Amino acid sequence: HTAKVWDAANGRELLTLKGHHLGILSIAFSPDDRRIVTGSWDHTAKVWDAAGGRELLTLKRHGASIWSAAFSPNGQRIVTGSYDQTAKVWEAASGRELLTLKGHSARIWSVAFSPDGQRIVTGSADQTAKVWDVASGRELLTLKGHSGLIKSVAFSPDGQRIVTGSWDQTAKVWEAAS
Repeated sequence: HTAKVWDAANGRELLTLKGHHLGILSIAFSPDDRRIVTGSWDHTAKVWDAAGGRELLTLKRHGASIWSAAFSPNGQRIVTGSYDQTAKVWEAASGRELLTLKGHSARIWSVAFSPDGQRIVTGSADQTAKVWDVASGRELLTLKGHSGLIKSVAFSPDGQRIVTGSWDQTAKVWEAAS
């Protein structure tokens, strides 16, 4: 039910983040290191002050546990991926829900923003990854080729490629624009 922040140089515990009612499944720093987002079994994501550990926001609109959460590169948005088969995009400052990304037929395990913040990739137990337009919520691509659930997704630093990792014991690299 807690997350801890550690000093990477000496291993000293700096903060304990308490507030979720069930276990934490995902955690990420904002790009400016000032906030942390956590996703939990309790169907919520929380945004925390990274310096003092104070809870800033609770994101409550998922119908199941949140397995992945990430900040956009500019820190203005958060994406969450859930067992409810949706990903949601939130305004990081207010917690307002901006978009619900629907299209997977099974739970979402992993989410990531593109380096320019214009696209999101989601990886799912339906054995596909999907690429979404952040402005409209429109599905741009479906990446098919795994024979197991997709547990991890990421964009390359230039945003031209996507890598997916699957329980089929493979990782695949895809062109992000095709």
